[in-house]
Amino acid sequence: MENIIEDLEGVIKYHLHHQPMPIPASVDISELNAWRHLLYRLSIIGQDDNRYQGLAYGNISQRLADTNQFIISGTQTSGLPHLQRQNYALITVASPQQNTISSIGLTAPSSEALTHAMVYQKQTSAQAVIHVHCPEIWQHTQRLQLLHTAADVAYGTVEMALAVADLLNDQRIYQKPLFCMLGHQDGVVAFGATLSQAANVLINQLAEALALE
Repeated sequence: MENIIEDLEGVIKYHLHHQPMPIPASVDISELNAWRHLLYRLSIIGQDDNRYQGLAYGNISQRLADTNQFIISGTQTSGLPHLQRQNYALITVASPQQNTISSIGLTAPSSEALTHAMVYQKQTSAQAVIHVHCPEIWQHTQRLQLLHTAADVAYGTVEMALAVADLLNDQRIYQKPLFCMLGHQDGVVAFGATLSQAANVLINQLAEALALE
């Protein structure tokens, strides 16, 4: 089944080839689910009627060992306190430059899947990618001297994936593997060799941001 993923204004983000079938039972989601729930409790993944037109926000993914495939939380599932296996999608093939993604699962992948895919392809040591909405970090991007994509680059697009690729060529990103998306309100992405590393980069950066307020 092919879908064209669009934003609220109808702008095409990417072409999705999705097979609505269960992800393999061999794919372990327990660690991914645990960290995702912690980030939900911090309200940097979630859903709020008073933010972002009521749309759910944030997503999390984990690479399958020794591949460029990854498991990612499904579209508009971020408002659920607890996710089940059917709330995840498995990205089997991702081509950010060609604007296409192939996946399986009982839910379609997050619209940020292209960005996650670019991190995994450019940084082979990355095993986890976390995208949250954290106004405290985002609003202090400049004061915290964080790397960032430009304000005119829309989230979930080829342009965003290419902008992320440019950031990953900057050696400073490996001192602090986190960046902000200035064209995506409150959008912050962290990655790491483990889910724990990626999450702790985010949490530590949140503490630094709060110290500025």
